[in-house]
Amino acid sequence: MAASSNSRVFMQGIIGKSPGTGLGNRVSGVCFRTSGVRSGIKLGVRATMQVGLEEVESSQLPNSVDGNLGFDVVSEGELREKGFLGMRKTKLVCTIGPACCLLEDLENLASSGMNVARLNMCHNTWEWHRDVIRKIKRLNEEKGYCVSVMIDTEGGQIHVVDHGAPFSVKAENESIWLFTTQKFEGSRPFTVQANYEGFSEGITVGDEVVIDGGMASFEVIEKIGNDLRCKCTDPGLLLPRAKLSFWRDGKLVEKNYELPTISTKDWADIEFGISEGVDFIAMSFVKDANAIKQLKSYLSNKSSESIGVLAKIESLESLQHLEEIIEASDGIMVARGDLGVEIPLEQIPAVQAKITHVCRQLNRPVIVASQLLESMVEYPTPTRAEVADVSEAVRQYADALMLSGESAIGSYGQKALCVLRMASSRMELWSREENRQSALHQRQLGVSLPDRIAEQICNCAVEMANNLGVDAIFVYTKHGQMASLLSRNRPNSPIFAFTDNHSTRMSMNLQWGVTPLLVELSEDMEANITKTIDLIKMKGVLEEGDTVLVVSDITPSCATPKAFQSIQVKTIV
Repeated sequence: MAASSNSRVFMQGIIGKSPGTGLGNRVSGVCFRTSGVRSGIKLGVRATMQVGLEEVESSQLPNSVDGNLGFDVVSEGELREKGFLGMRKTKLVCTIGPACCLLEDLENLASSGMNVARLNMCHNTWEWHRDVIRKIKRLNEEKGYCVSVMIDTEGGQIHVVDHGAPFSVKAENESIWLFTTQKFEGSRPFTVQANYEGFSEGITVGDEVVIDGGMASFEVIEKIGNDLRCKCTDPGLLLPRAKLSFWRDGKLVEKNYELPTISTKDWADIEFGISEGVDFIAMSFVKDANAIKQLKSYLSNKSSESIGVLAKIESLESLQHLEEIIEASDGIMVARGDLGVEIPLEQIPAVQAKITHVCRQLNRPVIVASQLLESMVEYPTPTRAEVADVSEAVRQYADALMLSGESAIGSYGQKALCVLRMASSRMELWSREENRQSALHQRQLGVSLPDRIAEQICNCAVEMANNLGVDAIFVYTKHGQMASLLSRNRPNSPIFAFTDNHSTRMSMNLQWGVTPLLVELSEDMEANITKTIDLIKMKGVLEEGDTVLVVSDITPSCATPKAFQSIQVKTIV
């Protein structure tokens, strides 16, 4: 909604509460109001900041409340155990694979803090993925969890076709292997089948073949047509559908520019994801914003539910178009494993920090992924360096951390998840004690006046919440925008986001510090606040003396379109 050039801004001072309300407090604040007329259509935007403490007494609450509070069991249990400020803010993503696909395994991960389940479409069949998705939805519906589902497309990449072995094949030092595009079923000794017929174009004797960013390495000793005979120089494991890259004189040989970002297989997988009601689609090997825009347009026409599109940053080309990719997407995944193949290893920490910072500036959730706890694929405890790596990602205020092989094929997936949970909670506590939020400066995002007002309200709300030391922030939102703007500011208090839209609730599972709750909302803000406070009190997690800051973007319907946004501070008595 745009205001015309003759917009006016009014600032009102003290607003008095009438005695009839039973609150007995004066509410001081500032009211911004803009109005204008264009082509005979009257537009208005109203944003109210109520800064006084309103006391909400039990006698004011209705005797009965319609609807239920969609509180997931993990967040509720964490709140009961640790209190508001003890709630974990960093979200956790687990890759689901053969090691954790049973219902019992999935429930163990959900109960240990998994917010998003990732399915890598490079592996397994649609039937396998469908079974996992339906198990997760069953856990959400029957056991009260709130776990979103993400599918990860294969993208334009050169990789090994499944070699017939269930997990991996070991390449020994100086063993001779044939890399070929010949089609065959099952596995052949010392033979690797590539998926792309032109995989060896431009490759010469002496070049290096690197598997999955360094899991194993080979030297090309002979070229036979399109095939390559290679000698293993760094022994290691060849996983099914492992990625191939080529190096010459210490530099990457770029090979995948002619491959489409979204392949024919990817489009089929996307259709499958839509039919199964997934919440996120992660695009692999994104080169620029065009493919993201194409997919988002496709989803808007194909799906009645909102599906978030995440871009994986894992190539040099994606770094060269970083800001446009972030702006076009609904979130970012820092795929450090593949990215580490394309840029020098020593640049990875700085690049991760930059991507995380730009995502914060542009208000997009960012997932730090790949090899966070790689040793826990085989061992029950992580290295201290891995814990330090996890803590650094949390210190940078990444929205989410992701397990890959640790949960998908590892023997200690649940333990690895617990390590992420404990390490992130401890680093969040340290950051809060150091009051590091005061050093963060945000870039203005809003262009229209209403968007700028909403952004400023959220910035002010977080500053108020931190200065007042409120126990929690409540936000009432239709599409999650104000919840994300609050999250962007990384407040000390947890954010409870109330929405009546299921897709919005599941999308907020990637937002830092946001606990999404599904509840029926009306256009009457005071009724929404009273209702949800009553429901939370009935849960026994909101007590006398607790203080909450309330923000809303609920839009009442009336003849004249208006957006109503407000800040209120309430104490419970």
